[in-house]
Amino acid sequence: MEKFTPIESRPAPLVEVGIIGWMRRNLFSSIPNTLVTLFTAYMLWIVLVPFINWAFISSDWFGTSREDCSSGGACWVFVTVRWNLFMYGFYPEDSYWRPNLAFILLIVTIAWLSIPNLPFKKWVGIAAITVYPVVAYTLLYGGFGLEVIPTHRWGGLMLTLVLALIGIVAAIPIGILLALGRRSEMPVIKMVCVIFIEFWRGVPLITILFMASVMLPLFFAGGTDADKLMRALIGIIMFQSAYMAEVVRGGLQALSKGQFEGADALGLSYWQKMNLVVLPQALKIMIPGIVNTLISLFKDTSLIVIIGLLDVLGMVRQALSDPAWLGYPAEGYLFAAFMFWIFCFSMSRYSIYLEDRLNTGHRN
Repeated sequence: MEKFTPIESRPAPLVEVGIIGWMRRNLFSSIPNTLVTLFTAYMLWIVLVPFINWAFISSDWFGTSREDCSSGGACWVFVTVRWNLFMYGFYPEDSYWRPNLAFILLIVTIAWLSIPNLPFKKWVGIAAITVYPVVAYTLLYGGFGLEVIPTHRWGGLMLTLVLALIGIVAAIPIGILLALGRRSEMPVIKMVCVIFIEFWRGVPLITILFMASVMLPLFFAGGTDADKLMRALIGIIMFQSAYMAEVVRGGLQALSKGQFEGADALGLSYWQKMNLVVLPQALKIMIPGIVNTLISLFKDTSLIVIIGLLDVLGMVRQALSDPAWLGYPAEGYLFAAFMFWIFCFSMSRYSIYLEDRLNTGHRN
């Protein structure tokens, strides 16, 4: 019997592997793809090269006035000079450590809850819900020996984060309750939830903010001066809760009927069924919708300018009206856009991480 001699293995050709192979498969796999690739490369060349030259190579970064912007490129001096205004608004400069500390504590808490295998996650989560809001409010507003800084002095990115975080934290549980109420078999509760959701979803947020600023004080007792920021937060929370309720309802409907019937067969009560069986599975399905709603909320915080509060975008607009800095709108708006992009992109990437981590390969 003839002995089998294995064929000597050879490496794949260079044109089939590595970056050359990837380009051949994805960019130049056919004549139409090649034409599209060349056209796209040409458009990027004529757009990106001048932009990079304007934004980085020929730009000015350091100085104290517009006279320091003489290179003909972007004048980032405008941003560096107004940096504190864009970050903190009119918050006292000697108290910047307070919002910085509150933000650092938030980052540490989120990181602790996000990194796998760290101990005491349960207690950290409880502290994040109960202790951190009190600590953050005390640091930002004052009290317990700290100087009271009224909310009308808050602004910039700090105000954007306050509105977004409080709106996000409050809208999720309220939205879950509204979604459960809309699916309730009790007619009164169902009707109330449906009316609430449809009303708030049918009104633009800018109208709600205006109503919260002008009309909401009419319902308070005489002599009561409601804080403007608190009124804006109430409007934002109610608005986002209605949208969150529909996202949650979609997740509940995505579950098979067998999950509900199986929980009933085990003799679980309604809240046991929801907490132990239904909501954990539904929330996993709802991650993309929830994050999409949260990103929308983060960007919508710029609408608070209608009631006289200035977030990071509002501060940029106010700075651009300064006669000493007229003529630099591109730099200001690019900076604001970059700030929004950083946070929105981070939320998007974190949602992808959660989806991959919680993916069990099946839904039912």
